[in-house]
Amino acid sequence: MMQKQPNIFSTTVSGRTLTFETGRFAGQAGGAVTVRLDDSVVFAAATMSPKAREGIDFFPLSVDYEERLYAGGRIPGSFFRREGRPSTDAILVSRLTDRPIRPLFPKNMRNEVQVVIYSFSADEDNPLDILAINAASAALAISDIPWEGPVGAVRVGYIDGQFIINPTYAQIDASALDLRIAGTRDAILMVEAGANELPEDLMVKALEIGHQAIQPIVDLIEKMAAEVGKPKSEIIQNVVDEDLNEKVYQQVKDEIYNRLEAPHTKAELYDSIDALEKQIVEDYTKDSEDDALAGKVSSAFQEAYKRVVRDRILLEGKRPDGRAKTEIRDIWCDINPIPRAHGSGIFTRGETQVLTLATLGTPKEAQEIDSLAPVTTKRYMHHYNFPSFCTGEVKPLRGQSRREIGHGALAERALVPVIPDEQDFPYTIRLVSEVLSSNGSSSMASVCGSTLALMDCGVPIKAPVTGIAMGLIKEGDKYTILTDIAGIEDHLGDMDFKVAGTEEGITALQMDIKIKGITPQIMSEAIAQANAAREIILEKMLDVIDQPRPELKSFVPRITIVKIPVEKIGAIIGPGGKNIRSLQEETGTKIDIGEDGSVFIAATNADAEQAARERILMFSETPEIGRIYTGKVVRVVDFGAFVEILPHVDGMVHISQLDTERVERVEDIVSVGDEITVMVTDIDAGGKIRLSRVAVLEGWTVEEAMENDRGGKPRSGGGGRPGGSSGRRDGGGNRRDGGRRDGGRRDSGRPH
Repeated sequence: MMQKQPNIFSTTVSGRTLTFETGRFAGQAGGAVTVRLDDSVVFAAATMSPKAREGIDFFPLSVDYEERLYAGGRIPGSFFRREGRPSTDAILVSRLTDRPIRPLFPKNMRNEVQVVIYSFSADEDNPLDILAINAASAALAISDIPWEGPVGAVRVGYIDGQFIINPTYAQIDASALDLRIAGTRDAILMVEAGANELPEDLMVKALEIGHQAIQPIVDLIEKMAAEVGKPKSEIIQNVVDEDLNEKVYQQVKDEIYNRLEAPHTKAELYDSIDALEKQIVEDYTKDSEDDALAGKVSSAFQEAYKRVVRDRILLEGKRPDGRAKTEIRDIWCDINPIPRAHGSGIFTRGETQVLTLATLGTPKEAQEIDSLAPVTTKRYMHHYNFPSFCTGEVKPLRGQSRREIGHGALAERALVPVIPDEQDFPYTIRLVSEVLSSNGSSSMASVCGSTLALMDCGVPIKAPVTGIAMGLIKEGDKYTILTDIAGIEDHLGDMDFKVAGTEEGITALQMDIKIKGITPQIMSEAIAQANAAREIILEKMLDVIDQPRPELKSFVPRITIVKIPVEKIGAIIGPGGKNIRSLQEETGTKIDIGEDGSVFIAATNADAEQAARERILMFSETPEIGRIYTGKVVRVVDFGAFVEILPHVDGMVHISQLDTERVERVEDIVSVGDEITVMVTDIDAGGKIRLSRVAVLEGWTVEEAMENDRGGKPRSGGGGRPGGSSGRRDGGGNRRDGGRRDGGRRDSGRPH
């Protein structure tokens, strides 16, 4: 097989070259493309099944981003040394790619479509998520798969008053905005943003600039499709019987309208509509032998239901639950509903209820991240759980879904700008939002619950954050923007636009749509309407708690920081972590040590913290000549005793320096385990330490102690101890152990 020459297409985006290549890889895929920015390369392949799936009423699209660590020159750290289940980051990129491409497939298409994306190469500067969206778009555009793209995607940053297109990792860290935007030539399809309380007008400007930056990418992909694209396949779409749809609509529209008008809960409305649908299906099928008719009538009924709901909103301004378009559902919230949680808050809006719980931990409990991004740890985490009972359903528990991971990441992003810096609040923070009841906007309820839980916990957040979900009903040029959408409005509407932020500005945005794009003008109106709603929500929350608790709860570990010399870190940790484990067990604390010598002590009471602090400071001390220490006898030998004066640092007291009177046997004065007070009289070049108990008993100065401690060596002149008749007998030089005069030096103590 001869090597094919690849087709290469390039464009410039904000002064940087973006290169698309096809024809080199994956020749049997429907479409395959690599996209390159500097040394970062992402590959995407799009393929469609030849036949439609039967018996389904949805479009079976799957988008999977596979993060390959070889792209960064790394071997996975797992036991088998290969990639396992997708990481959180990989799942988020998959969702980010899915959202802008999904609305552009034919409405009634039932063929399976799979888009697989690999990270081929990752430099240390450029994120891969934007490349993944563009690669998927190009692969679909040149494939045989029916699709009404292309889309283009860029990232927008904001540094020092300037917008930056496709910023690097370093620029993102310094940016007040991290906006990812995707769209077609005429409309925006996807928005995902985190921001440091960015003002509304700057966010709208960023959307406009981002949409402009997309244009050369869309142009290039259209050129690729025209020059090397395959003819689009003719597929058999799910045929819609328009006559049947209209007949059913005329028959049920008034009854649906009346049931919407009647006061109802979510469950009551669903039960009422389900009963009406069942009745209509039975009426149409009771005398029919067409097995497929029931499904057709059911689909026609659902279309009629959707049409009535949308027409009421668009033409009459009537929402399913009777609210005005800018009206928020009833809110109640509270703090500390869970007594032993470090912090907890419950937020209820209509029939949506979320309980959020906060837990504080030590720095070493931060999440370790094994990905291609330069971030290796995360000290603030938010996890979102959406059990089946919250919607009154029964489903097996299968772990976290992509949706749960995505919603958790959104709520996490919304609070990141207000989390205190580590030097001011040295805790790892984990939030868990348990959705207990859901009727729309549970992710934004999680944002509000997170604020309540953090403030109840005593985390000094910079400002409270609130969130709201906005909806859209659009037919042609006529549209209505809805505030605080309920589940039915999300299901039957055209947009789910989530906005979170503080009084000062926006901290997070996320937009999902079902139509083929919306204009920046609509987004601007939605942001303004959302901000007005968030002010109302904030007032409700501040009525419950208006500032973080001044103190942590009594059972929450307090973290204090002790600074030690970097060279002493090893002494505190000990061989195999022995010392630090022992220290934690004995004091009942948790201890973490940073590379810069910062020691974090987590304790639930002051006594434990003080004990750990003193031990750590002792570990970090260096013995000093002339200093007096109280230590423990750890070993006794014929010529003296070894005393631990600091943790794992001991020295030797010669027998002649144990007492003011002559000592015949060391055991007569001290035993292993005894505590004695000694002075350091010498530290030799090898680190061996000489100690004297006599110096303490006699009150000698360090000079006197050094002069009188000869380690058993005979003194010239045999002089006595200064200041009295109880002087040393011959300096110990003629003792019974005199034959080992240098024994003290040979076996003297040393740091351990």
